[in-house]
Amino acid sequence: MNCCRSGAIWIWACAFIGLSSVAAFSQESNEDQPADPDTGESTVAERTLGLLPNPYERLGIKFAATYIGEVLGNATGGLKQGGTFEGRLNLAVDIDFDKLAGWKGLTAHANIFGIYGNGLSRDNLQNFFVVSGIEALPTVRLYEAYFEQKFFHDKWSIRAGQLAADSEFLASKYTDVFTNASLGWPAITAVDLPAGGPSPPLAAVGARLSAKLSDNITLLSAIFDGNSAGPGIGDPQQRNRYGLNFRVTDPPLVLGEIQFSWKNIAPNDDRTGALKIGGWHHFGQFSDQRFTFDGRSIADPAGSGLGRMLQADDGIYSVIEQKIYAVPKSKDRGVGVFMRTSASPSDRNLIDFYTDAGIDFIGFFDQRQNDKFGVAVGYAHVSKRAQALDRDFSFFMAQPDWPIRSSEALFTASYLYEIRPGLNLLPNYQYIFRPGGGATDPLGPMPGIRLKDASVFGLRTVAKF
Repeated sequence: MNCCRSGAIWIWACAFIGLSSVAAFSQESNEDQPADPDTGESTVAERTLGLLPNPYERLGIKFAATYIGEVLGNATGGLKQGGTFEGRLNLAVDIDFDKLAGWKGLTAHANIFGIYGNGLSRDNLQNFFVVSGIEALPTVRLYEAYFEQKFFHDKWSIRAGQLAADSEFLASKYTDVFTNASLGWPAITAVDLPAGGPSPPLAAVGARLSAKLSDNITLLSAIFDGNSAGPGIGDPQQRNRYGLNFRVTDPPLVLGEIQFSWKNIAPNDDRTGALKIGGWHHFGQFSDQRFTFDGRSIADPAGSGLGRMLQADDGIYSVIEQKIYAVPKSKDRGVGVFMRTSASPSDRNLIDFYTDAGIDFIGFFDQRQNDKFGVAVGYAHVSKRAQALDRDFSFFMAQPDWPIRSSEALFTASYLYEIRPGLNLLPNYQYIFRPGGGATDPLGPMPGIRLKDASVFGLRTVAKF
C-alpha cells in the first residue's frame, strides 16, 4: 500500500520539521494537560465532588480519583445473550516541579487502574467495536507514568515514560460522551496493532513531541515500544498483567499527525474546527492473513497452518471535527460533529478500512449546561485477504455454508446526565451489525460460528472524587 509507505516517511518528516521550526512560535499558552482516560477531562483542572483531600496542592502535588461502574447486557445476538457488571478505579497523581522545586515547565503524571468484572464483548459478543472503554481483564495495573517538559513559551512539549496514544492521536473532542471503546481508540488500530497498541488498558514505553507552529498548526510525533505485552500467545493483558513490563526492545511503533485548526467559520461566531491528518508505521513482523511461507492457504490441512511473516505495517488516517452551532456567550456549549477515517494494507491486517462519524450536543439547554447527548455510527471492513481465507476454509472443510466475514458496523447513542459536579450518569444504547464481521475467528477456539446482530443496553456511573 504505497500511500501507507509514504505516510511512514511523512512521520519522520514531521519530527524534522518540528525540530527546525522554533522561530515559528507565538506567545500563546499551551493548553496541553494530562487527560483522565475515563472521562477525557484534565486531571489537573477538573469538576469533582470535592471529597478527595489534596493537602499538598500548594506544593504542586495533586491527587485525582475517578470511579466508573457500569451495567451492560445484550438482549439479542452475539455468541450468547447475557449481562455483566464491570468497573474501574483510576487513581492519578500530577506533580508540578515549578511549584515543588522551581523547575519551570517540568511536570509528571502517573495513574493506576483497579479493574474488575467480565467484559461483554470478550465473553458474549466476540466483536471488533468493544462495547466499553473500560473492558479489561481484572487486575491492578500501572497505566501511564511519564515526565513532560514544556518550553518555548509552552509551545513545545516532550513527554517520556510509559505513555498512551489514544488521548492525542486519532482523537476528536466530540467522542467523549460515548462509552464504546472504538469511539476512543479506533477498532482498526486496536485489532491490527500488537497488544492493541498504546491505549487502555496497556500503555507503552515511549516519547512524544508536540509542537505548535502557529495559532492554527500543530505537529505531533511519537515513538513507542511496538508491543507493550511482549511476544507470546494468548491475551496480551495476561502477559503484562500489572503494567510493569516496561519493554524497550521490541520493533518500534511511530506515529505522526499534523493538525490544522480554525477558530470560526464566520466572523465572531466561535464555531471552532480542526482537520487532522496522520499515519503510523510499525517496524515489526506481521502475519499474512491467508498464506503460509510456502504459498499454501492457512486453511490447507497439508500446510503448517501458520501465516508467513511480512515485514512492517502502516496506517493512514484523517480526523475532521467542527462545531456547527455555538450557544451565544458560551465557550463550550453547542453542537459538534466529527468523522474519522483510517486504512491499512489488506494482506497483513484483519481490518483494512475503518470510519466513524457522529454528532454531540453539549449543554444544549440552559438548565442542563453540562449535559451531553451524542449519536454515532462506525464501520470496520474485514480485509479481502481475510475474507479469502474464510472461503478457503469453506473449500477445504467441504462446508459450503461456512460463514464469510465481511464487515462490522455500529450505531450508538449516549446521554451524559450530570447529577452534580463530579457525578454523572450515562445511559447508552448500542446496536452492532455483524459482530466480528458476521462470524467468529476461523483460527480461534470456536471457529466458524455465525454471529447475529446484537442489541446492547448500558448504564454507566462516573464519580470524580
